[in-house]
Amino acid sequence: MPLRPVLALLAIFSAGLSSLFGASAKPNIVYILADDLGFAELSCNGSDRYKTPNIDALANSGVRFTRFYTVPLCGPSRALILTGRYGFRTGAVTQDACKTIIRTGEKAEQMIPTVLKKAGYATAMIGKWGQLSPSGDPSDWGFDHELYYKGSGMYWNSKVAQPMSEGGVVRGDPDTYVVDGKTIKVKDDEYIPDLLHKDATAWMEARKGAPFFLYYSLSHVHGEILPTPDSAPAPKGETEEAKRKRHYVDNILYMDKLVGKLVAELDRLKLRDNTVIMFMGDNGSAKANAPDATIGGRRVEGEKGSMKEGGGLVPFFATWPGVMASGKVNANVSDASDLLPTFAEIAGAPMPTGRVIDGRSLVSQLKGDAKSPRTWAFCQLSNNYYVREAGWKLDQSGTLYDMKDAPFKEVAVAADTKDEAAVAARARLAAALTGLNPAAGYKDEVGDGSGRSGNKEEKKKKTKKVKEPK
Repeated sequence: MPLRPVLALLAIFSAGLSSLFGASAKPNIVYILADDLGFAELSCNGSDRYKTPNIDALANSGVRFTRFYTVPLCGPSRALILTGRYGFRTGAVTQDACKTIIRTGEKAEQMIPTVLKKAGYATAMIGKWGQLSPSGDPSDWGFDHELYYKGSGMYWNSKVAQPMSEGGVVRGDPDTYVVDGKTIKVKDDEYIPDLLHKDATAWMEARKGAPFFLYYSLSHVHGEILPTPDSAPAPKGETEEAKRKRHYVDNILYMDKLVGKLVAELDRLKLRDNTVIMFMGDNGSAKANAPDATIGGRRVEGEKGSMKEGGGLVPFFATWPGVMASGKVNANVSDASDLLPTFAEIAGAPMPTGRVIDGRSLVSQLKGDAKSPRTWAFCQLSNNYYVREAGWKLDQSGTLYDMKDAPFKEVAVAADTKDEAAVAARARLAAALTGLNPAAGYKDEVGDGSGRSGNKEEKKKKTKKVKEPK
């Protein structure tokens, strides 16, 4: 057959694939991870106090999930996201334990970039990485490009940040960040979230000729909360608490602004129609901000670090032009382990072998299927864990909770209840825990149960030993 008819047939076949998928068979993937942003801090989720118009518009262009769970602290949450495996399998059951994730050898974990690169994707990690740094830098885990800082809540360098804060002290002042192995100083006039945005858009533009995956890990809205470039001067007589709350609103607004700018850049680059965007919070609202995170005047029960609803329930939505319908709300139960298999299916990448992947792909639900491949989500921090159905929750102690008024209230059910629905729920969830068997996996052997850090006395001993002369 002459070459021209063959090319014409190939063009028709390619167009058919494009029509089938609503876009290219290999769309770009942009995953935006907000820091300490709770479920009730987006106005699309009904927030009373905060307005997020750009994020709302993005959420309303796709599918917004209302029962999406992750680990209640940032390090273990990110390990779950990136591996698709629960903490009792990877060891990431506490913040400190994240440094023990195995990177090399037969038992090495595989993270999202390694999976997607098998399908021809360029990959980048831009933003917060600190809690995972001891286990390797982003490039060590397969990312082609990295811009990261160590720590959390990074906005200005120490010279600028300290005079802004109460008492002139800011936790973890960042004076440097790392770009592809090179350490760079933060200038006095540089706002770190703007640096992240600039690098993200430049990287996407440079890679726009082939499929890419961007893991965009925001600074916002982790404390310490400082003024943004858009913050107004303090009103006369403003108290420190009033200033903190005002600046927190400013930070959510600035985060919303950056998300809007990112979408605008995708439009400018003519990439939006072939890009899946997902947005998520890494855990619930921080303790200081949780009382203000209300919906209809009611506070979500629990907060960051808590095994209550407000610890693990997070904002999550996805948008995929031409594939996903707009304005949809999904009330099925899902958790952050589902992300790796979702990205793999979108990319057409093979799943990791030789290990249990706990996640279930969300793709069918993104395309409109009302059914979910899972009926419960799992959440673990330290040695505490639970399985969660839409209406019930069972924890490691065997306590069953009635969740019909969640996320505002969870009610412990009497162990000897005769209520048929409760008895049946206990049986279902107990069977789920038996199948998972988290007690047989990695445990928090030295921590205080909070999941935030290891045993303080052991840390003192180790520190002292290091400082002793040889």
